[in-house]
Amino acid sequence: MAIKLLSAKEAATLNGIKILVYGQAGAGKTVFCTTSSPDEKTLIISAEAGLLSILEVPPEHVDVCLVHTMTDLAEIFSLLKTNNSYKWVCLDSLSEIAEVVLATEKANTKNPLQAYGALIDQMTALIRGFRDLPVNVVMTAKQERVNDENSNTLLFMPSMPGSKLAQSLPYFFDEVFALRVMNNADGEPERTLQTSRCIQYEAKDRSGRLAPFEYPTLANVADKIRN
Repeated sequence: MAIKLLSAKEAATLNGIKILVYGQAGAGKTVFCTTSSPDEKTLIISAEAGLLSILEVPPEHVDVCLVHTMTDLAEIFSLLKTNNSYKWVCLDSLSEIAEVVLATEKANTKNPLQAYGALIDQMTALIRGFRDLPVNVVMTAKQERVNDENSNTLLFMPSMPGSKLAQSLPYFFDEVFALRVMNNADGEPERTLQTSRCIQYEAKDRSGRLAPFEYPTLANVADKIRN
């Protein structure tokens, strides 16, 4: 097999853009999953009950698949490996899925360490599997607030059951965004994507093409990363 040389730009986007976005309840994470370009069909795999926020999304742009068990997730994953009709696949949300996995494992064993070990194994396999699909992938997570005793500062980061899993989560993705609601110049609240880390929020942009705060749509982010 001949070796194929790619430019850095081609290599960065060859397998799609991989994004983790987290935020507080009501920040708009599910809506964010619908904001790809209208010509790029999106599938939202929803493990959450609250889909009222996207009722107005055009059906030709976004499909929704509701999942309730790990078996459901396995089935949709198998389908996506052979179905290339979607340009974006959004898993909403990792936090909800992990909580279901942990509850199941706790019911199956009396050893908490064993339950958390199984959680890490299952979620790591799930995250890597979906992340490595040859499409653009977005995964959402709840936001966790912790107190850093060393700096006496509140820290905000993606929330997952189990500290080891939460700490490792950002390493799976090229892009980690905090979806925030902040006051604009007129003092009015508006949503924005924080793409670089600060003293309080975990975030990163491996593409190096995004501003520290971006307009919160997938179309905007994808356009800047690709171009």
